Amino acid sequence: MTAANAVLKMKYLQAWIKLNSKMELLFLIALAPVVALILYIYQKDRYDREPPALLVKIFIYGALTVIPVYIVEKILSIFDVFTGLLSAAYTSFIIAGLTEEYFKRLVVTKFACPNKNYDEKLDGIVYSVMSALGFASVENVMYLLRGMRNFVYTGISRGIFAVPAHMLFGITMGYYLSLSKFADDEAKQNTYFRKSLYVPALLHGIYDFTLISGFTNLIFVFIAFVFYLWKVNLNRLNEYVEESRYKNRG
Repeated sequence: MTAANAVLKMKYLQAWIKLNSKMELLFLIALAPVVALILYIYQKDRYDREPPALLVKIFIYGALTVIPVYIVEKILSIFDVFTGLLSAAYTSFIIAGLTEEYFKRLVVTKFACPNKNYDEKLDGIVYSVMSALGFASVENVMYLLRGMRNFVYTGISRGIFAVPAHMLFGITMGYYLSLSKFADDEAKQNTYFRKSLYVPALLHGIYDFTLISGFTNLIFVFIAFVFYLWKVNLNRLNEYVEESRYKNRG
């Protein structure tokens, strides 16, 4: 091996190590908020924890929903014939909000709702959040990979806002799914079941619209809306924690 070849191989090795370190940091930044929020929700479910295998299953299927979501969003984008605010609204409420929340809820209704372990209202929130964070984990990695040059800034900002937003939409979804599952008549079941989709989809749409509408002043609306999401959904979460049938189990 010549000296020139040795130097070239050393440069390739250094570049590979640098890229590897960068990718490790990217995945750490992308997934750290997801793990933190999962642990937060899991400790909230302290009176009767859900089976880890079922939670992992729902998380994985939630992550896999990025595939149908991507396909449907591409199809819906074809019909975006609007401009300006109408285009922003269509993108926010229909392409993103409705599509993503539909598939996240589908995972819960398919794998959690029929399961015998879903036996109290809090469980609906736990399962819905797991599905939502599964989706958010893959989405977050994809966003950071698309913006490798500024992935640290993007990852931190999404870790503060976007990933927790998915959890909060999941709390709303689970709140209404449980009201539907444990309602005492069919009319209420149907009403709450519809709300378990269109309320989180509406919240998701408002969140996205304030960011992509192009109006700088809406940043103040966005900040107020984020505070609203946290307040309302933490109240919903704590309400179901306090109602747990296992709370006073001896």
